[in-house]
Amino acid sequence: MKLKKRFQKIHIEITNICNLQCSFCPPVQRTKKMMDLDLFRQLIAEIAPLTELVCLHLMGEPLAHPQFVEMVEICDQYALNIFLVTNGVLMKSDKHNILLHPRFYQINLSLHSFYDNFADADASRYLQRIFDFTDRALEERPDLYINYRLWNLSDPQGQKHLNQEMLQRVCEYYQYQAPQLVDVRRQKSFKMQGRLYLHFDTEFVWPNMELPLLGEEGRCYGLKSHFGVLADGTVVPCCLDKEGVIALGHFPENSLTAILASERAMNILNGFRNKRLIEPLCQRCQYIQRFNQNPLGATSKENLIEISVS
Repeated sequence: MKLKKRFQKIHIEITNICNLQCSFCPPVQRTKKMMDLDLFRQLIAEIAPLTELVCLHLMGEPLAHPQFVEMVEICDQYALNIFLVTNGVLMKSDKHNILLHPRFYQINLSLHSFYDNFADADASRYLQRIFDFTDRALEERPDLYINYRLWNLSDPQGQKHLNQEMLQRVCEYYQYQAPQLVDVRRQKSFKMQGRLYLHFDTEFVWPNMELPLLGEEGRCYGLKSHFGVLADGTVVPCCLDKEGVIALGHFPENSLTAILASERAMNILNGFRNKRLIEPLCQRCQYIQRFNQNPLGATSKENLIEISVS
């Protein structure tokens, strides 16, 4: 019988440098960094006993890393599956072969990032590259999950009409009838074909120490289902600590085992288990409120996404 490993996934920020600057994703204040390949190799060796899935993203655009192919090969050597989050802009044909590697478990494509950066541009070439890759994946890797993420479709301050147009083009290409109204508490992902999904959600505010205190009660999956490692080796308890405010330790100066067993890490984890938020950053995190919502409760306006696709 195969034993279940401790974490569902572990986030590795192979770079905090992005080729875009989206309005919904605040700029990284840390020093710009590409993770060194030797550090990545050491990290993967320690991560392998802890999980079966690594997400090569926390901040930054992973496809911008010049040694991305080598990193995939290292994951393969340690039998680690890969979860990728990308804006898709760099997803040209020369990237397709490596992204069809059998180690890739899921690829999330943030389609809403395109018009947020290029409001006056024609998205045809961008979308066609993604469609071409997806067509190959459906044929060659039918086990690969692909999510087309289109968030903030109801945001009047954002590129609502442009993202609705992009959704229209996606639906036309795959001959899919999108739902007219989505309650993201109940369902976010909608199957188009095979393992290709549309994924909807609403925007959230990234936690930071400038936000007001929201309370000391709440729960989170940080250090329970996942944790993150920033590009310089700093270990953080969750995927939303983009500036390393809650720095639990630094790898490889300390082993991951020692860092995760540290007093600070254990206090955070035990706090979550008892619905207590120990860290000041957690006490300001709006995303935590999502875990406290009742999906069967009354529908509120902020959870609804109205879709205008003919």
